Amino acid sequence: MGEEVKKGVVVEFDFAAMDGAELLYKTTEQLLTGIEVPFNRRVEAQYLAGGNYQGGLAEYFAVVKTKKTAAKAAKDLSEAFAAAVAKEIPKALTPAFSAFVKTLAENNVKVVIATRANVEAVAPMFEGLLSENVVLFQEVSQTYGSIKWDAWRRACVQNGLKNVAAVAVTGSGFGVKSALLAGMPSIAVIRDNVAYQDFGGTDEAVKALDADAAKIILSILRIA
Repeated sequence: MGEEVKKGVVVEFDFAAMDGAELLYKTTEQLLTGIEVPFNRRVEAQYLAGGNYQGGLAEYFAVVKTKKTAAKAAKDLSEAFAAAVAKEIPKALTPAFSAFVKTLAENNVKVVIATRANVEAVAPMFEGLLSENVVLFQEVSQTYGSIKWDAWRRACVQNGLKNVAAVAVTGSGFGVKSALLAGMPSIAVIRDNVAYQDFGGTDEAVKALDADAAKIILSILRIA
């Protein structure tokens, strides 16, 4: 008999547990307005969403003919967003999210909570949730509003999971596609500001992460 494969979940916390898409938009708006570069939701969708920070900003900066440097703006945006996420984490640690995590952990599912915030700094905020089956993982993705397929795989490998036995929990259509490329099933939290994206291919769409969402994941993992 071979060793039993551990089943797990990788939660894109910043965009699935919290409304990171809105937070990222506001962070970007503040940063670009501060350097006198116009920004709105159409610009975000056309040049940034789902792409690399620096690449998208470089393309847009060329269109608006600014002399500002895309590399610096991308670095500043990455740091500003990570800081904004850390500040908003306590609001996202709701009773519903706790029920989501505990339902999975109690069924021996490993929950990897991935965030762009500094995990050492924010770990105390998760006190009471973390355990052998619930861990924090820092994802330093430079993808705007999502992560690429290799990030899902990296989160699995570094936390002792196999992609075929783990569910990706995302908050964007781009996350659904990258999970598919990573060979992982997914559930997606769809909020109004990302509803225009293509969520085709997700196993289930939900409004929030709660005990009911956890039961859907248990079903996907064939535990329920």
